[in-house]
Amino acid sequence: MATANVTKIDFYEVLSVSRTASDQELKASYRKLAMQYHPDRNPNNPEAEDKFKECSEAYGVLSDPEKRAAYDRYGHAAFQAGGPGGGNPFAGGGNAQDLGDIFGDLFGEMFNMGGQRKASRVQRGRDLRYDMTLEFEDAVFGKEKDITIRRSEMCVECKGSGATKEKAPVTCPQCGGRGQLRTQQGFFSVARTCAQCQGTGTIVKDPCKVCAGQTVVQREHTISVKVPAGVEQDTRIRYQGEGEAGKFGGPPGDLYVVLNVKQHKFFERDGDDLHCVMPISFPQAALGTELAIETLYGRESIKIPEGTQSGKAFKLRDKGVPHLNERGRGDLVVEVRVQTPAKLSKQQKDLLKQLEETMGVENTPHSRGLFNKMKDIFS
Repeated sequence: MATANVTKIDFYEVLSVSRTASDQELKASYRKLAMQYHPDRNPNNPEAEDKFKECSEAYGVLSDPEKRAAYDRYGHAAFQAGGPGGGNPFAGGGNAQDLGDIFGDLFGEMFNMGGQRKASRVQRGRDLRYDMTLEFEDAVFGKEKDITIRRSEMCVECKGSGATKEKAPVTCPQCGGRGQLRTQQGFFSVARTCAQCQGTGTIVKDPCKVCAGQTVVQREHTISVKVPAGVEQDTRIRYQGEGEAGKFGGPPGDLYVVLNVKQHKFFERDGDDLHCVMPISFPQAALGTELAIETLYGRESIKIPEGTQSGKAFKLRDKGVPHLNERGRGDLVVEVRVQTPAKLSKQQKDLLKQLEETMGVENTPHSRGLFNKMKDIFS
């Protein structure tokens, strides 16, 4: 089975802004999110801390014109190894340090009132996205399908510690295990994240040989996706805990399966209703008839009364799409269109001429109203 294409959550989505957002809009959105998720406002909440790091990373890229241009063009690939952005989205720009100083540590000082707090090593795993293409009928009736994704999983060798079994992580000598270094600036005591341990308070001196100290490894994972009946284009199905593994014992992220539904060659969907067009001949429209039509649920018949006009719609109840997570179905709307023959034999032409001679103006639909309008225009 082919490996799925899995993408990271978009930086613009992380900051809840559009791709055309101005610098001020980016800054305002980041400041709001930073204040909401800052660790000092959410003690003992690893998920909030991870959200804070995620939005800081996104702002660090999008607030830099060069990095933003690279991201807009290449996405996350711009900052992968060998990518146009050079691997690290903060490399060389100093944005990460500035963000930590200005927003992270200062917010901590404002809301924690000087209390010293060691940054937690626990990190929630990233959410993943998988794009699944469905046949039209699969979206209508539902389908169960196995998919394979490539994701980070906890390293079994070190059990997520990042260190070898023989040597556990040691206390950081730079910050003494506090994860922060504080300096006095006027009336404020400003805390800076320890650069040596990245705020964790500990250092891995002997990294795990399997994961190289990263606590996670990349593996393929197969999951059974159950698509309910009645889904539509861009429906998102969330699988909690099926995203990338968290680091240092953090909870895993979620997997979002986004559906792309193929079009049907005959039916067109409008909400939970289906629409189609059925051609009929002039004699069928004039004399009336009974036609058979293939629906998604089998063959049905439609009674066409005599004198039916082109464009008339007939509704078949409960022959549409099932209501998602509810009982009942939509309807099937069939529009009939009278077809005019392109070629006629001499005998057919003679018969039509005879028919025309026997038909008065009153037998032509709407002809009297049209005649009166034309007479008003040219009188």
